[in-house]
Formats: sequence, structure tokens, C-alpha cells
Amino acid sequence: MENPTDNEAFLKEIREDLRNNGAASAATKIQEYLDQQNNIPLNIGITGESGSGKSTFVNAFRVIDNRDERAAPTGCVETTSQFSPYTHPKYPNVTLWDLPGVGTTKFPADKYMKHVGFEKFDFFIIISETLFKENDVKLAQEIQRMGKKFYFVRSKIDQDSHNAERSQREFNAESTLARIRENCIQGLQKQGIESPQVFLVSSFKLHHYDFHQLQEILERELPAQKRNALQPALPNINRGIIEKKKEVLKTTIMCQASISALIAAAPVLGLSFAADLASLVIAIKMYQDAFGLDSESLQNLAKCCGAAPASSLLLH
Repeated sequence: MENPTDNEAFLKEIREDLRNNGAASAATKIQEYLDQQNNIPLNIGITGESGSGKSTFVNAFRVIDNRDERAAPTGCVETTSQFSPYTHPKYPNVTLWDLPGVGTTKFPADKYMKHVGFEKFDFFIIISETLFKENDVKLAQEIQRMGKKFYFVRSKIDQDSHNAERSQREFNAESTLARIRENCIQGLQKQGIESPQVFLVSSFKLHHYDFHQLQEILERELPAQKRNALQPALPNINRGIIEKKKEVLKTTIMCQASISALIAAAPVLGLSFAADLASLVIAIKMYQDAFGLDSESLQNLAKCCGAAPASSLLLH
């Protein structure tokens, strides 16, 4: 549902169904809505030049260690030779596509566009480990021409910051990052990109630098349904993301409580208790997945981000 008006229309529809067809029908309609919301597809294209860190970003976003068997393969040479989809381990409706590097022998820039099914992607993230080059700009312009959103991510920023600290007599982290960001923006503007959005990101330290700003931009610019698909799948790296997830889950909790109440209004021996128990189990699993409170998620988050487990964020 796109806005409060849509919510009101849905509630009105449920009330009318309850009045005309009874509690069981209204409960079924609410469950259908929940199933629909949980299966909204979100396809994210991760692209850029060879060796820019696309695969590592895909793994970090999915909170999967690079050594995990489900991880996108990484290395110091080009490891992506085809269009590889990687579903989120907890939210299979969210897929990150690790796209081949632009400008490689197999995928030269002038033919790259023909190989990519642009229509399937909701937005693109263009990654570079240095200044964005001509191939990145060509790709961005083609994405823009087709009416899709794209965002520039300057990767491996932790390495740049570390190198600057070692080489500068008077190192200032904020000014160093600002200079890198401004250089990227100016370079893109000179190549014809108006008002480029550049985010400095370390896939090994998502809780640092600009990842949270990228997340906020995506939430602001995505349609409501796609935003609701994205938010639960985001890595739990700060309080802001956790608060957003809580807001999304409020609607789900209301719907699940309504189903329980409607079933109780027309009880069948043994059915109401079984339905409530099943709903409770599903809800607990959903909360664990969303907030990263299962043991696997906590371990992977610590490995990928070097951050405190998500549970510690919830305790403060």
C-alpha cells in the first residue's frame, strides 16, 4: 500500500468483508495481503568495472562472509563472468545481481547494454575503487535514459583512509573523505553526469562511512512496496535501520493480531489454538530474521562488518 489513503481503503475493505461474508473470509483476505507483501520482488543490479569490489559488496549487503559457500566469489582478478543472481538468505524475494565488469574483453562497454535486461532491475549501484571512468558514465547515462535509478559507490574506502593516514603528516579523516567524495563528484560532472550521488563505502565496515546515507536515499526514492521489501533485508548496522524495521513490522503485527481475533470470533474446536500457535512461531522467526537475532546472522554480521552484534544495539 502506497500511502495512508491506501491503508484506510484496505481497512474499509476488510470491514465490509467481515460484515458481508464473516470472520473467516476477512481473515483469509488479510492473510492474502500478508503473503503478497512478503513476496514483492526487489532486484538490485550491482555493476562497475572489473575488480571494483562488486562481489564483496553483494556479500556484505547479504551479511554473508566471503568464504561462505553461498557467497559471490571474490578475488584480485575478475571473478564475475556472467549475470549471477544472489538471493538474500533470509528474504528470497530480494535478489542482488552481481553483473560482469564493464569494459572487459567479454563485455566491452559498447555491447554491455545489450546483455543486461534493464527492465528486471529496480535500481543499480555502480561501484568503483578509484575515480569513476568513461565506462561507468556510459552505463549511468544508459540507465538514466531507460528511466531507472542509479547510485555511485566508491568502494574500498577504508584502504584509502588507512593509506592517507600513513602518508600524511597531519591526517584528518573527515577532510580526507570529503576530498575523495568531491573528486568523484567533480569527475562525474565533467563527464556529463548532473548532480551525481556518490557514497563512500567499505564492504568490510558497513557501519562506517556512507552506507547509512545510501540506505536512507534508497528508502526515500523507492516506491513504498519496494521500500517495504528492502528494509527487512538491510544489514543491522545501526539503530536507524533497526527502528525502520520496527515500523515496517508494526503493520504485520496488526494484521497477524487481526487474523487471530477473527479466527477466535468464529472458533472451531482445536483450530483457534493451532492457528495462534502457528502464527506465533512464524512471527518469532520473522522477528529473528529481521533484527538478525539468530546465531548465524549475529556471527555473519560480526565477520562482515567488524561491528558489535545487532543484539547489543537493541539493548541500549
